[in-house]
Amino acid sequence: MVKHKKELSGLPVPDSPTKIYFRRRLLAWYRLNGRDLPWRKTTNPYHILVSEIMLQQTQVDRVLPKYFEWIEKFPTFEKLATARKTQVLKTWRPLGYNIRPIRLQKIAKKVVKEHQGNLPADTQTLRSFTGLGAYTVGAVQCFGFNKRTAIVDTNVARVLCRIFIGKETKNNSKINKHLWTLSEALLPQKHVFDFNQALMDLGALLCVARTPRCHECPMRGICKSFPFVKKN
Repeated sequence: MVKHKKELSGLPVPDSPTKIYFRRRLLAWYRLNGRDLPWRKTTNPYHILVSEIMLQQTQVDRVLPKYFEWIEKFPTFEKLATARKTQVLKTWRPLGYNIRPIRLQKIAKKVVKEHQGNLPADTQTLRSFTGLGAYTVGAVQCFGFNKRTAIVDTNVARVLCRIFIGKETKNNSKINKHLWTLSEALLPQKHVFDFNQALMDLGALLCVARTPRCHECPMRGICKSFPFVKKN
């Protein structure tokens, strides 16, 4: 049985052997089961940013056709910055949450005007753009700039909470902060791109919200929630 250290907060932190086990099992599973997604085949920061903003509160299968159409019409920050607002909104439909394309175009204009068309990689500048929160900034840094950066989205939060804290734990600011601590602690030195993508896939494919496929999960041997989650 795996051991967990305790932080001053009282929340569990995996020890070194558990971290190694988690990384190896996760990456091995991902190599066989990872989703084939177009934004995983590029490190273009603009394309990564587009995919991440499209994926906010929108399922992957709805994003895929729009992503291709968007990149074809607006392949660069410059093209997006100079496009008509009506064309931008038309291209975005029917994804909804239409504030997103407006914010994306505002980012493009600022990038062109203040950064010579190149998206900055530093956290402070990225967080200064409206609509880019901690997760999106981390994702852009990791997937677009190959930085060793942790991420916590809805899927990652569910995975880490179930495995290392317990599924009955209530979500609050203390837990959210600790989930970021866990994500950072688990990051490998290499293969960070694949590791973070794998974390999201585990939550999207197996450790789903309502009917988790626990018996297929590579982490069932260390998951603190496994005995209590409904078995399929």
